[in-house]
Amino acid sequence: FRVVAVTSCPTGIAHTYMAAEALENAAARAGIRLDVETQGSAGFRRLDPEVINNADGVILAHDVEVRDRARFGGKPTVDVGVKAAINRPDELLDEVRRKAERGETTEPSTGAVPMDAGSTAGEGFGSRLRRYLMTGISHMIPFVAAGGLLIALSFALGGYGITDAPSVIDSFSWLEKTSWAALFFQIGVAAFGFLVPVLAGYIAYGMADRPGLAPGFVGGAIALSVEAGFLGGLAAGLLAGSVVRLIQRVRIPDVLRGVMPVVVIPLVASAVVGLLMFVVVGKPIAAAQSGLTDWLAGLSGANAVLLGALLGLMMCTDLGGPVNKVAYAFATGGIAVAAPSEGALKVMAAVMAAGMVPPLAMALATVVRARLFTPAERENGKAAWVLGASFITEGAIPFAAADPLRVIPSAMAGGAVTGALSMAFGSTLRAPHGGAFVVPLIGGPLLYLVAIAAGTLVTTGLVVALKSARRPDATAAAGSVPAERGQVGVGVTAS
Repeated sequence: FRVVAVTSCPTGIAHTYMAAEALENAAARAGIRLDVETQGSAGFRRLDPEVINNADGVILAHDVEVRDRARFGGKPTVDVGVKAAINRPDELLDEVRRKAERGETTEPSTGAVPMDAGSTAGEGFGSRLRRYLMTGISHMIPFVAAGGLLIALSFALGGYGITDAPSVIDSFSWLEKTSWAALFFQIGVAAFGFLVPVLAGYIAYGMADRPGLAPGFVGGAIALSVEAGFLGGLAAGLLAGSVVRLIQRVRIPDVLRGVMPVVVIPLVASAVVGLLMFVVVGKPIAAAQSGLTDWLAGLSGANAVLLGALLGLMMCTDLGGPVNKVAYAFATGGIAVAAPSEGALKVMAAVMAAGMVPPLAMALATVVRARLFTPAERENGKAAWVLGASFITEGAIPFAAADPLRVIPSAMAGGAVTGALSMAFGSTLRAPHGGAFVVPLIGGPLLYLVAIAAGTLVTTGLVVALKSARRPDATAAAGSVPAERGQVGVGVTAS
């Protein structure tokens, strides 16, 4: 029995490869030949068309749209979120085998139909909307990271006054530090200029495939021009995808099909989206964006602490999943401007601090009470130190997959503590990523580290206490489970 699989997640860093590893281990146990295409941030190598043609079934484990999904049409297909492949890979392989035995197949699809035409039957609107938004956010994050880190570096080199530096086109000196600071700042601002168009363009792409790109980017650019910002990008992407999908459903003569994706759809959809953004929805969204910015700028006292606790909870609820990404997108949307408010900088600091807590806590717990963890978890704990320090929350996923009812609530408690303390201490952050490596760029770095340490200790203490309180036979079983080095999701589930 041969299966091909695709795994992908919004950031393309951890979930993508953990899901692939879990499926490979499960396939090896079941005697199934499996070939996986990991559509991660480092790029991906496409499965050989002959391998796909010879496959008996397909598993698509993704939180963003699968690229070139039409390749897998006509095969028995299991279509799930990426976490399902991490948590229950054996079930997915059994399911695709049963579908193959019953002869269930998906309809062969073409580029002329919406990308979600092959989605799982009965998938709700909320699931589809989440996937569309995650597709846009996943493509936006590299621009956020590049632009934000360059701007933060420019402030470290030249101070906050570097925002008033003249263009480096006219005045750049190879030997002056301020010139390099100005260069980094202006490159970072240029990178930030793509955030909203990229977000809108790839939300539309997630809804309507390549025909959605042009109207999506146009709508995103208009959102910037009317000062609708991040919220405008979300609206423009959804509008563009919806308009394109409506056009795709119109029956047209065969002779015109060739010009539809390159002429008719971009022309009509861009015109409609532009009209809606300029005349109908642009101004109200701009007013909402302005209100959000003003609210962030005025955050103080108990309100700031409560917001920090809420964002900390969200960052640790699904450890890099959609809820985590909503909190992260909220924070990065606030700093993705040349002159972010103080409140937006505090929010970014709280979000990153909380996101570092779960993997750091799991790493510490494997050191403090090693006997409570399987050999595979202890190995994962060593890597979790680096992942946590690098602000990769997904480093805690192997522990959560093995024991979700103990690990996830503990992580949420620690994240809430860290987020609240970070806001209370008034720590600020201009970089959207980097973890411990951007501590020199943090306002109030010592108290910031105290907040992270406090949350880490809370989560570690809760995990150890909850695992120690489980039944003795479960604890014994945990110590006796054989595990491969680095295997994902090995351990005892919550009793």
